[in-house]
Amino acid sequence: MPTVLFIFGLRFYFYSAEHEPIHVHVVSSDGKAKFALEPTVELIQNQGLRPKDVKRAQTICEEFRDEFIQKWHEYFKQ
Repeated sequence: MPTVLFIFGLRFYFYSAEHEPIHVHVVSSDGKAKFALEPTVELIQNQGLRPKDVKRAQTICEEFRDEFIQKWHEYFKQ
Protein backbone atom coordinates (compact mmCIF):
# COMPACT_ATOMS: atom_id res chain seq x y z
CA MET A 1 0.00 0.00 0.00
CA PRO A 2 2.00 2.97 -1.21
CA THR A 3 1.56 6.03 1.00
CA VAL A 4 1.42 9.21 -1.08
CA LEU A 5 1.08 11.73 1.77
CA PHE A 6 0.96 11.83 5.56
CA ILE A 7 -0.25 15.14 7.01
CA PHE A 8 -2.28 16.28 10.05
CA GLY A 9 -2.59 12.68 11.25
CA LEU A 10 -4.12 11.61 7.94
CA ARG A 11 -2.47 9.00 5.73
CA PHE A 12 -3.31 9.13 2.02
CA TYR A 13 -2.57 5.92 0.13
CA PHE A 14 -3.42 3.57 -2.72
CA TYR A 15 -3.89 -0.18 -2.47
CA SER A 16 -1.27 -1.97 -4.56
CA ALA A 17 -3.92 -3.71 -6.69
CA GLU A 18 -6.14 -0.67 -7.33
CA HIS A 19 -8.67 -0.13 -10.07
CA GLU A 20 -10.01 2.91 -11.84
CA PRO A 21 -11.57 5.41 -11.47
CA ILE A 22 -8.60 7.13 -9.89
CA HIS A 23 -9.13 7.52 -6.16
CA VAL A 24 -7.24 7.73 -2.88
CA HIS A 25 -7.85 6.16 0.51
CA VAL A 26 -7.45 8.15 3.74
CA VAL A 27 -7.02 6.73 7.23
CA SER A 28 -6.72 8.27 10.68
CA SER A 29 -6.87 6.85 14.17
CA ASP A 30 -10.69 7.22 14.05
CA GLY A 31 -11.60 5.72 10.71
CA LYS A 32 -11.11 5.72 6.98
CA ALA A 33 -12.54 7.23 3.83
CA LYS A 34 -12.19 7.05 0.07
CA PHE A 35 -12.16 9.99 -2.35
CA ALA A 36 -12.52 10.00 -6.13
CA LEU A 37 -9.98 12.26 -7.82
CA GLU A 38 -11.51 12.38 -11.30
CA PRO A 39 -13.34 14.13 -12.74
CA THR A 40 -13.43 16.10 -9.47
CA VAL A 41 -12.63 15.34 -5.85
CA GLU A 42 -15.63 13.63 -4.28
CA LEU A 43 -16.18 11.60 -1.13
CA ILE A 44 -17.07 8.04 -2.13
CA GLN A 45 -17.13 6.34 1.25
CA ASN A 46 -16.61 7.18 4.91
CA GLN A 47 -16.20 4.64 7.68
CA GLY A 48 -15.79 6.46 10.99
CA LEU A 49 -13.69 9.42 9.91
CA ARG A 50 -14.85 12.44 11.92
CA PRO A 51 -16.63 15.19 9.93
CA LYS A 52 -13.80 17.68 10.52
CA ASP A 53 -11.28 15.11 9.23
CA VAL A 54 -13.45 14.37 6.18
CA LYS A 55 -13.51 18.07 5.37
CA ARG A 56 -9.76 18.39 5.96
CA ALA A 57 -9.06 15.30 3.83
CA GLN A 58 -11.23 16.63 1.00
CA THR A 59 -9.40 19.98 1.11
CA ILE A 60 -6.04 18.17 1.01
CA CYS A 61 -7.22 15.99 -1.89
CA GLU A 62 -8.23 19.12 -3.79
CA GLU A 63 -4.90 20.81 -3.05
CA PHE A 64 -2.77 17.76 -3.97
CA ARG A 65 -5.08 16.32 -6.64
CA ASP A 66 -2.63 16.71 -9.52
CA GLU A 67 0.22 15.16 -7.51
CA PHE A 68 -1.98 12.23 -6.40
CA ILE A 69 -3.03 11.58 -10.01
CA GLN A 70 0.58 11.74 -11.17
CA LYS A 71 1.65 9.29 -8.45
CA TRP A 72 -1.24 6.98 -9.40
CA HIS A 73 -0.03 6.88 -13.01
CA GLU A 74 3.61 6.43 -11.99
CA TYR A 75 2.77 3.53 -9.65
CA PHE A 76 0.19 1.66 -11.73
CA LYS A 77 1.80 2.11 -15.15
CA GLN A 78 5.04 0.37 -14.11
